[in-house]
Amino acid sequence: MNSEIIAKAKSWLSSTFDTTTQEKVQQLIDANGDELNESFYKNLEFGTGGMRGIMGVGTNRINKYTLGKNTQGLSNYLKATFKGETPKVAIAYDCRNNSKELAQVVADVFSANDIQVYLFSDLRPTPELSFAVKHLECHCGIVLTASHNPPEYNGYKVYWQDGGQLVPPQDSEIVAEIESLDYDAVNFSAKKEHITYIDKDVDQAFIEASLKNGSFAELDKHRDDVTIVFTPLHGTSVTIIPDVLKDAGYKNVYVVEEQRTPNGNFPTVKSPNPEEPEALKMALELAEEKNADIVIGTDPDCDRLGIAVRNNEGKLQLLNGNQTMVVMTDFLLDLYFSKNKAKGNEFIGSTIVSTPMMDVLAESYNVECKLGLTGFKWIAKMIKDYPNQNFIGGGEESFGYMVGDFVRDKDAVTATLLACEIVTKAKSEGSSFYKKLQELYVKHGFYKEDLTSLVKKGISGAEEIKQTMIDLRENPLTTINGEQVVQIDDYASSKSLKTTTGESVDITIPKSNVLIYHTKEGSRIAARPSGTEPKIKFYISVNESVESLDALDKTEEKLDAKIAGIRKELGL
Repeated sequence: MNSEIIAKAKSWLSSTFDTTTQEKVQQLIDANGDELNESFYKNLEFGTGGMRGIMGVGTNRINKYTLGKNTQGLSNYLKATFKGETPKVAIAYDCRNNSKELAQVVADVFSANDIQVYLFSDLRPTPELSFAVKHLECHCGIVLTASHNPPEYNGYKVYWQDGGQLVPPQDSEIVAEIESLDYDAVNFSAKKEHITYIDKDVDQAFIEASLKNGSFAELDKHRDDVTIVFTPLHGTSVTIIPDVLKDAGYKNVYVVEEQRTPNGNFPTVKSPNPEEPEALKMALELAEEKNADIVIGTDPDCDRLGIAVRNNEGKLQLLNGNQTMVVMTDFLLDLYFSKNKAKGNEFIGSTIVSTPMMDVLAESYNVECKLGLTGFKWIAKMIKDYPNQNFIGGGEESFGYMVGDFVRDKDAVTATLLACEIVTKAKSEGSSFYKKLQELYVKHGFYKEDLTSLVKKGISGAEEIKQTMIDLRENPLTTINGEQVVQIDDYASSKSLKTTTGESVDITIPKSNVLIYHTKEGSRIAARPSGTEPKIKFYISVNESVESLDALDKTEEKLDAKIAGIRKELGL
């Protein structure tokens, strides 16, 4: 075992750490195995969604000390940044094991540093935390969550004054402050007078804002015709979404009872991720029983949603995040322009690995589509950076969507309501959510996407991922599935290369370890290591024009064949 790792672990045997922690660390040292290495070989890092990791002792684990150190560093930064003010922080947590206890630790450290804390009295959705930061005029917000990761994970996401997650330069400045501290600098001695518990008042304000942004009065008399099946997948959305749907006027809402109760072990699913079809299996079964028009499932912290709607044969069909995002955005834009609200300064937002169809859609309405890196913090930053422009809505392929700017993060609460409103309007017109998607394909071209995630755990996995990206850069593909590569966008070097001419132009989006190949036929293949999970992800997008609804099936077969060819060539 590396002597540095042993020394790092032994430093956790001091009186700075409680006896239980010391005992667990000593057991790891005695065993001298992989778990000791994994627990101490590095410090947990901030990724696209904050800091996320396995719970346990050690510098590379989520525990009271790693979170305490984060919070102490953040406290120091807040006090230095907002001199002459009393900084205020809102804190929320999800259903995960230890989330409530860890949230209390975070609140205690903030309060010990004379920072005013607003702590939710029980679990709440992540988008409500984003809302609460602005609503309560806080300087900062924290949510304890690991999104849809397995049960052994937890995490710590940081939000700034605008309700959006940390972005440069705050993120690197705060990380530098945290890394400058030793664990004995953390003040855990809570000052209870600085902690205020919040719940129903903020809930009601959030519900009202969600209704204002996600429901439409002209549909009032049609909601009784729609049947909804909803599952929170044992997560936080059960605290809000049923109330939002009820207040909007939906009466025929059925919750999957076996998945209603919050539970950090997620006992009925392999993964509480609505991106995974298996996670919605019980909801789909209930939907058939109730003859539901739409099925909606949300992840544990309620920022992502997966939906299934009736297709042309009346069967429930799962949609991916790109499909849902396109229909939602078109619905909002159509409504916006039909009410003559447009002033010429509107924009929508998406990410560089999401469907290019968002650009095409924006062009058809003569609005701008701003693209950012993966992670909703970049869409929130667009709103902050362009205060004179009006954000309509936006999303990313990973099942996240944001309606308007009252929340500055992906928001499955309002997006759930919006999806139900789209179904309601379509049904009242003799159409469907699915038909709306098909009509968009005929109008703008059939765009089909595929995502492959390769899990590479631990130290060796991290090296594999690193080497894969090196190989793709140093030995770039010239053709993919018989299609000529005409452009390579390297977001790590901020250069876009036209391979046919050798011309290189600067990429203005911030640097990131993402590489995107473009082919002459319009196919796009992106490679990106995950910022929060031990994965490397490959995003494939292909498209074809389609003349009519009748031609959709054959066109989809061609697109599926293209995707299969690309996957085979890349060894996916």
